[in-house]
Amino acid sequence: MNTIVINGQDLTLEQVVQVARQNYKVKLDDEAIKRVKASRVIVDDIVKDNKIVYGITTGFGIFSSVNISAEDCKKLQRNLILSHACGAGNNLPTDAVRTIMLLRANALSKGFSGVRLETLEALIEMLNKGVHPLIPEKGSLGASGDLCPLAHMALPIIGEGMAEFEGKLMSGAEAMKLAGIPILELVEKEGLALINGTQVMTGIGALAVYDSIELIKISDIVSALTLEALRGITDAFDPRTHVIRPHKGQIETAENILKLVEGSTFVTRQGELRVQDAYSLRCIPQVHGASKDALRYVEEKILIEINSVTDNPIVLEDGSIISGGNFHGQPMALSFDFLGIAIAEIANISERRLERLINNQLNDLPAFLVKKGGLNSGFMITQYAAASLVSENKVLAHPASVDSIPSSANQEDHVSMGTIAARKSREILENTKRVLTTELMAACQAIDFREGFELGKGTAAAYKTVREVVDFIEEDKLMYGDLNKITDLITSSKLINAVEKEVELNY
Repeated sequence: MNTIVINGQDLTLEQVVQVARQNYKVKLDDEAIKRVKASRVIVDDIVKDNKIVYGITTGFGIFSSVNISAEDCKKLQRNLILSHACGAGNNLPTDAVRTIMLLRANALSKGFSGVRLETLEALIEMLNKGVHPLIPEKGSLGASGDLCPLAHMALPIIGEGMAEFEGKLMSGAEAMKLAGIPILELVEKEGLALINGTQVMTGIGALAVYDSIELIKISDIVSALTLEALRGITDAFDPRTHVIRPHKGQIETAENILKLVEGSTFVTRQGELRVQDAYSLRCIPQVHGASKDALRYVEEKILIEINSVTDNPIVLEDGSIISGGNFHGQPMALSFDFLGIAIAEIANISERRLERLINNQLNDLPAFLVKKGGLNSGFMITQYAAASLVSENKVLAHPASVDSIPSSANQEDHVSMGTIAARKSREILENTKRVLTTELMAACQAIDFREGFELGKGTAAAYKTVREVVDFIEEDKLMYGDLNKITDLITSSKLINAVEKEVELNY
């Protein structure tokens, strides 16, 4: 059985996806077990010695000055989970929930949070047995961690809340019973350790980044097909142009386009049909490349965050307890705002290429790529829909991280809104996928209007894969059906896999 061993040090984005979407099992590293046990001893000693330490023997937030008696410390942890579980909106999808659980377990396994081993093992067992808490997507400020949604994650551990188990919705207590996982009474520090972290924003954003890496490869494939459909000029992709402005993404994109159209008789050279192309064709390397570079930055930050300690207070190996701010989501908030903007730009330029495909004032193809125009509308309204999505992306791309509202009676007076940024980037990604779907269908339709030409090495594989799913559109039909099929094709990675059998794409 496929198993990922976690130790808080070296979890990868690929492993996150394997656990989230392929149901890989999770196991604690032996050294991590030792660290967790040692950390718990320190907390137990604090309680035994009646020391005043934030989050262990005090209240939370503005209540940090309120000392909690030894007999009330367990109730304090339970109350924390119950009171903080006040989320709103739709529940997060299962893959996001599994990612959140994995990332929280990985953070706790570093041994700086003071939880008991049995509590951490309960969270891992829930993940392995498929007990998925219902986590509302809204309610986090992204500082003091993702308190509200992580409280929902923790509810089944104490026999509360709702969960999904074996495809059915039920109470958290029932799900734990059916899965054979004991319900726990949390002890000192544990409630806070479970909910004080950035794992919700990071989990949602990590999946969005992984999917964006795939989608940006798709954008190169789609734009190469459009370049051929419009008989575009390849001189703009000459590597000599790009090495003198050596942004990595730009160079890689230009190489990708030339690989994809290698052997094509559709494409032209400078001066053959026209001197230069419009920016949406000529500047593909500069625009796609900049988004690739942005993605690399965000991916780097995510790999740091998924292997970090993000709760408060921190229990250090020498017995020190430090109340700091690692729960603050600003590094992720800025990253996910950047991600949203980068992916929105992929949709922006895709929609402009779509316009050049369907507008016969800008090309030599039939208006709206359909026979008997007038009787048939063809791809006319697909551009409307794409334009709508692009416009929505512009609203969604407004940075969440520039906003802050004080909370906890102004004790927590600057927050990141990082979870909002992550959710917005996910929405932008889905919109962009549909815009690229529309361009892809239009490019293949346009190619079918031209006769006597050969596609490139990579684009031929892409075109063949598309035509295995949808046919040339002879006359008006229900368009959303074909669009949904191509969206599913893109999501499944089948298109990328078909193309990469012929050419190796850079990212």
